[in-house]
Amino acid sequence: MGKTYVGSRLRQLRRERDLSQASLASTLGLSASYVNQIEHDVRPLTVPVLLRITEAFGVDATFFSRDDDSRLLAEIQDVVLDKELCPNPVELQELSELVYNHPAIARTMVDMHRRYRNVRDKLSIATDTRRHVSPLATGSGTQALSMPHDEVRDFFYARQNYLETLDTTAEDIAEQVGVTRFGIRDTEEALADRLRAQHGIEITTSPDLDGTLHRFNRETGELELASRLSTGQRAFRMGMELAYLDAHDTIEALVAEEHFTSEASANLARRGLASYFAAAVLLPYQVVHTEAERSGYDVDYLGNVFGVGYETVASRLSTLQRPNLRGIPFTFVRVDRAGNMSKRQSATGFHLANSGGTCPLWNIYETFTNPGTILRQLAQMPDGRNYLWIARTVRHHRGRFGDTGKLFAIGLGCEARHADRTVYAEGLNVEDLSGVTPIGAGCRVCPRENCAQRAFPPIHEEIVIDAHRSSVAPYN
Repeated sequence: MGKTYVGSRLRQLRRERDLSQASLASTLGLSASYVNQIEHDVRPLTVPVLLRITEAFGVDATFFSRDDDSRLLAEIQDVVLDKELCPNPVELQELSELVYNHPAIARTMVDMHRRYRNVRDKLSIATDTRRHVSPLATGSGTQALSMPHDEVRDFFYARQNYLETLDTTAEDIAEQVGVTRFGIRDTEEALADRLRAQHGIEITTSPDLDGTLHRFNRETGELELASRLSTGQRAFRMGMELAYLDAHDTIEALVAEEHFTSEASANLARRGLASYFAAAVLLPYQVVHTEAERSGYDVDYLGNVFGVGYETVASRLSTLQRPNLRGIPFTFVRVDRAGNMSKRQSATGFHLANSGGTCPLWNIYETFTNPGTILRQLAQMPDGRNYLWIARTVRHHRGRFGDTGKLFAIGLGCEARHADRTVYAEGLNVEDLSGVTPIGAGCRVCPRENCAQRAFPPIHEEIVIDAHRSSVAPYN
């Protein structure tokens, strides 16, 4: 281990635990002056001291690694690429130093930019003169301007897709009803018993709810479930309704702290939190973390163990970021054939563009020609970071002949440095990246030159068009 100066990180850890330098020194068995020197980058972090910190505070050794800043670094790069705010380029090394030494400032800048971008987009919609009727005049513009899905996506993204209070509450309930001891069929019955005994709710099934998968009538206390749902899907819907009952205060507190701009956004957040809770009940944190590490994060295997679908497992794996028991930091996405991204959750530095589509070289789009098959890809982003991606399709809710089905591609990716912890690295040489696929966050923000798949010119570069010259890449 070379000389590693971690003053800002150690200070952050001490403040999170509400400790004085003297208390921290006592806990680590060091002198207060020694801790002071580490915090002021006079002394480097040594391996013995690192081991004492990880043992005393339950943090991963990667807490002090610059590689763990990848997500925040990607976000701050997005800020400086916005020419309206930052017309002059900023060196990557400067951004890296900012993120590592002043993470709170970097996060504040990212949050301010996110809010600025939302306001800018709302004003753009409100002042669009191409509309025949003003959305504000009709009253229909309120929802359009509030952009509920964007607000809720940012809400989860800002929390790295992990909600401590909600997750631990769900884990406690899972223990109470015996999820860790039962199979999924018994879990479904246990959840139904809890709804019945503690909340007076009766569970019924119906062969036809006009496309509705579940419906709860507060007045009658009846929860109707579509008979087309599998056992795991029925248990998941019960878990969602249980969230509103057993975790009501926690959910409302989380919604209140965000200050959503519309009731639609707040309600969508409540539903997202209920879904998070349901997944955390069916796949309790410590149990699923243990099984994931043991199985190499095998999504199919975990689906069979816990009795839930591929998408539910993949989504849950992207939430395993409990400070003292972290899983692999994954990015989870769900897209349709047209490239619309209906879900995206990230605990990694993999950066997703907010507009303009994603990269067509990404393996997630190949899955539609190989339905049901898991495809693997070693990909490299423009900042040089390498990722392992797995992707496959899932089909939703086709109830009868003639119904329009819902086909999605599910992508799950992590940095290549974590790949060896997964079964999906088997047979891949993650050390030899000569055949890595160069991808980007989306054409509008991707700096790659001479890409034959580029659909739009990059927004941060001048476009030079030679009317008497053509090339594979449409923009130079």
